[in-house]
Amino acid sequence: MRTDVQQVADGIYLVHGSNTNWVILTEGDAVTLVDTGYPGDREQLLASLAQVGSSPEAVAAVLITHAHNDHLGSAEHLRSTYGTPVYLHAAEVPHARREFLHQVTVGDVMRNAWRPGVVPWALHALRSGGKAHVPVTAPEAFCGPGALDLPGRPVPVHTPGHTDGHVAFHLPESGVLISGDALVSAHPTSRLKGPQLLPDMFHHERARAVASLDVLADLEGDLMLPGHGPAHRGPVREAALQAKERAL
Repeated sequence: MRTDVQQVADGIYLVHGSNTNWVILTEGDAVTLVDTGYPGDREQLLASLAQVGSSPEAVAAVLITHAHNDHLGSAEHLRSTYGTPVYLHAAEVPHARREFLHQVTVGDVMRNAWRPGVVPWALHALRSGGKAHVPVTAPEAFCGPGALDLPGRPVPVHTPGHTDGHVAFHLPESGVLISGDALVSAHPTSRLKGPQLLPDMFHHERARAVASLDVLADLEGDLMLPGHGPAHRGPVREAALQAKERAL
């Protein structure tokens, strides 16, 4: 089956894995990979690189929005197999090493099992490696503020709440926001469509997640590439404020 790779702007590709997205930024022969899907998405991940004319060897770096298994899944594989550096916010580095785990628990899922979509989502997550132990052995923190010296020139934007070290990535020259799980457009456990926060059980600190929407609302752009759901076109500010209104 062909992997769902969508070119959304020049050199920018949104890839829909199994319930989770990742983004490929290309510049010449080099690539920046933002997130890596579930552990079970590895074949799709490698196929998506091939579909944009690239390869794992060409990945200059893996950027991780946050260290949940559905985003971290193949980061250590790329690091250990190809020597690819894996970068996160400093607050998320110990999370990626699994010194602690800020992730929805089995108890949380059981308490919310009555909600539409939760049980099918949970079964899929288990099959895809949602509970697998996939730490990154040597994750690295971003060096300094501002744009990273990588294909796409992404700018990390700290958006805590979903996890302590969650970041979005702003591409100001392209008007693109890679929002991770700070702002999504759909999720199998949500009845909403369009800009929204994930359901409450997924956030480490919901109040901080709501506050981070104000940070995103200050960013210029007209295309949002979320960690879950389809690309959303329209002012990033309006998307963030819509999600905040829905959350309050």
